[in-house]
Amino acid sequence: MHICEMGTGMAVRTFAALACLLALTSFGPTPASAAQCGGDFDTFLAAMGREAQGTGVSRGVIDQAFAGVTSDPAVLNFDRRQRYTFKKTFEEYAATRVIPARVKRAKTLMQKHAALLSRVERQYGVPKELLMAIWTLESDNGTGDMGKLPVVRTIATLAHDCRRTELFQGELLAALKIVQRGDLPLRDMIGAFAGEIGQTQFLPSSYIKYGVDYDGDGHVDLRHSVPDVLASTANLLKVNGWRSGAPFDEGTANFEVMREWNRSVIYRKTMALFAQRLTEP
Repeated sequence: MHICEMGTGMAVRTFAALACLLALTSFGPTPASAAQCGGDFDTFLAAMGREAQGTGVSRGVIDQAFAGVTSDPAVLNFDRRQRYTFKKTFEEYAATRVIPARVKRAKTLMQKHAALLSRVERQYGVPKELLMAIWTLESDNGTGDMGKLPVVRTIATLAHDCRRTELFQGELLAALKIVQRGDLPLRDMIGAFAGEIGQTQFLPSSYIKYGVDYDGDGHVDLRHSVPDVLASTANLLKVNGWRSGAPFDEGTANFEVMREWNRSVIYRKTMALFAQRLTEP
């Protein structure tokens, strides 16, 4: 989620987001007393640990999360070589994403989860076809690549790097809060190259801000719970101004709301096209 540009693979889509993350408005607040970026990594983590304690994260969670954590050079190397331009046309990109096999699976899942989707649509006003489109495009409905990197290490690495330190310090605090709340155990805090988590790829601060415990088990689980995934996705759009019953194709107010999901016009047009395909026989 919150992908600003996109490429042909998840890694490209993920790190393209970093070019414009600072412009997004949905992230949590910057830490009030930001830890010093650069320098000794362990000293940086210790400062972040104190910051986290000040926000209510327990010492036990902090010690567990930071145990043995080192900076990940692969994350930094990927960040530095990533290009942020997107050269495909909408037609070229959509042809690789809105494919018959995906549409068929999405339609099957719409039937399987019909009651759930209808409930979410009634409550949040976001069409079930668009929710299914997002779920499919982001992770092939939880069957695709949701990332393989430890979220805490990934975000700590990016926070320690001085280019986006304030942004990712905030994300690191949010990641620790996810564990503190009991939403995900540390072993399930696995994500993509910018720390996105789950079946619709929420950054930790958005996980905290928009996550919904829709299955009523007491936890917001965006890796395993389909009700939580769909409701949280709809909640993000609703909170950011989604207009129930209004169109969402290019040029509409809802199309602009979808910028909170992805700032790329091409990606948003692909979302709308996929949703349209799901209404066709």
